[in-house]
Amino acid sequence: MMLLGVKLHGFTWQQHNKNMVYLLRITLSNAIATQTEWEVEGDARVCGGNNRHVRSLWEQGRVKEALNLLSGSRVNGHTYEYLIQSCVNSKALAEGTHIHLNMLQNGFKPNAYLETKLVIMYVKGGNLVAARQVFDKMPKRNLVAWTSLIAGYAQFGQDKGALNVFSEMQRAGVEPNEYTISSVLKACAGIEALQQGEQLHARTIKADLESDVVLGNALIDMYAKCGRMEDACQVFGKMSRRDVVSFTGMIAGYAKHGSIENARKVFDRISQRDVFSWTAMISGYAKCGSLKEARQMFDKMPHKNVVSWNAMIAAYTQHGHGYAHHRYGEEALSLFCQMLRGGVKPDQLTFASILSSCAGLAALEQGKQIHSHIIKIGSESYVILETALVDMYAKSGRIQTARQVFDEMSQKDVVSWNVMIAGYGKHGKAQDGLELFEQMQEAGVMPTSITFVSILSLCSHAGLVDEGWHYFNCMTQDHAIKPIAEHYACMVDLLGRAGQLEEASFFIEKMPVEPGADVWGALLAACRVHGNIELGEKVADRIFEQKPNNSGTYVVLSNIYAAAGRWHDAAKVRKLMTDRGVIKEPGCSWIEFNKKVHVFFVGDRSHPQTEEIYAALHILAGQMKLAGYVPDTNLALHDVDEEQKEHILCYHSEKLAIAFALINTAPGTIIQIVKNLRVCTDCHTATKFISKITEREIVVRDANRFHHFQDGFCSCGDYW
Repeated sequence: MMLLGVKLHGFTWQQHNKNMVYLLRITLSNAIATQTEWEVEGDARVCGGNNRHVRSLWEQGRVKEALNLLSGSRVNGHTYEYLIQSCVNSKALAEGTHIHLNMLQNGFKPNAYLETKLVIMYVKGGNLVAARQVFDKMPKRNLVAWTSLIAGYAQFGQDKGALNVFSEMQRAGVEPNEYTISSVLKACAGIEALQQGEQLHARTIKADLESDVVLGNALIDMYAKCGRMEDACQVFGKMSRRDVVSFTGMIAGYAKHGSIENARKVFDRISQRDVFSWTAMISGYAKCGSLKEARQMFDKMPHKNVVSWNAMIAAYTQHGHGYAHHRYGEEALSLFCQMLRGGVKPDQLTFASILSSCAGLAALEQGKQIHSHIIKIGSESYVILETALVDMYAKSGRIQTARQVFDEMSQKDVVSWNVMIAGYGKHGKAQDGLELFEQMQEAGVMPTSITFVSILSLCSHAGLVDEGWHYFNCMTQDHAIKPIAEHYACMVDLLGRAGQLEEASFFIEKMPVEPGADVWGALLAACRVHGNIELGEKVADRIFEQKPNNSGTYVVLSNIYAAAGRWHDAAKVRKLMTDRGVIKEPGCSWIEFNKKVHVFFVGDRSHPQTEEIYAALHILAGQMKLAGYVPDTNLALHDVDEEQKEHILCYHSEKLAIAFALINTAPGTIIQIVKNLRVCTDCHTATKFISKITEREIVVRDANRFHHFQDGFCSCGDYW
């Protein structure tokens, strides 16, 4: 990555990155023609005073003055070597690029040593394009230059690039050393290139390098990431000397594959643990869902750095979506505040994780504060952070703000486009999403499998059946993307929502792969919406075969029966659920107010303001009936009289959350709540009436999408 905030003659490197790379390309192309008598040792034209003066200014930290002097004079090779080495040590990419340009513009011809230092400088600064340009111009490439370039590609996640350079190196007849091989193994691990990794392992054995601790660690990492823990164990066992990295590699490998007990055994064997071994165990527990143990491990750490804080925050974030785990999202936010109070400086991964927590909770105000903090420290230009901000605003009900952040992004990757398209889908803005998809292709960004999941979901929410078929066929025929379970589920959902249950069933029958529970689940949901009991029973049986512990199947089938008045069958399904020990996630709604998340369940009386909330609902109920609201008692899924059904409906969780907001916020304030399940038809109708009576905009995010209620209407057009 480019260094942020590094000033060069009043301008940032980031601002002029593209110009500098372009200038380098032009200058490098012309350099050979201008290299005549200007050799490494210099000539009579070189002023010794310039060398001393430039170095003196540099050593005093007066970098800008040194660069200004350099721009108007010439120095010898020793001075260039000194300056470039200083830039390598401090990762001062902007200054190093300036020095390199001066070198080329003056017709200076660097030797192999200095050329190699330039490659290293660009690699360490993250400018692999410039590193490769320098490398390609080298008349003779030494082992250090090859290894540095390979290591750079591997370090910055360009694993295929690293393997390609290694192949070039082999064709050039240059023998790798242990550092070269360890970098190539890192690249193999990154893309799980097991066969190439095994070939390198054989090479290390042949070269009698197997006992090298650096190579051993790289082999452990490669085998672990390729799912070959037995081979990783063998390498670990044969190592004559192990360091903490060796143990940490084994811990991470076991944890990745769910063997947390073995990971703990290895951890307990480490005599001197470092922050990375502790962090590997935290991540391992988190991956296995053992957040209590992860937190205990985190709290016991003698020393913590940003990596360990990130691991614990990410653990909470990954488990912090939906009510059942909403407390984890709050824990992530609390931990982030502790981190700041402790003086630990967050990095881009910290911010990305914490923004994800805000998105999960729809904690808009806290998300805005974090956005301000990111801007304040100058980190907003990272793609991962800008994308996380787009996601946070979209999931917090502010789709226009999300689009503004998206449009202002300095760079966009395919994930950025996918997130924005998905946001439009969740808000029911199909046309905007489809237009953005076209812009994405015009910008030369190739859509991925995930892109089409978002597009098909978008069509489903908007009832665009013809368009959905078009994009499904486009995905397979024009982009050669093989459909996965999510694509099939989206198509079934699209057809089912539109009432085309026979077509949806036929589509499932013709699937080239065995339909999973998600596909059948989409059809079952459609059976509930359209009241098709016979098909619903058959579909539920298929899901029970695959996922007998999925509570949603029991609930939906029971609701289908209850809506048809078949109370005995509904009770049988609920009894079956109880007998099998299946626990239903309780329906609930929550709202962020004064930096706190307030949670409500149906009929909830635990809130400190319960009396005020119920009183407000009682008044609203009367106003709504006068305005023409009639409770949909078919949705009170209990075999009780009409009055009791109305009472049950009146105190659904979303109504309680809305009443709480009405008595705690100023008139005209937008009310935003989150529902962990699909909002029921009665609450949907009631919220339309409430928005008109109170003259409030009410935004509800349910399990499927956003509903924007205003003046008695909903953005979904009653299609959800």
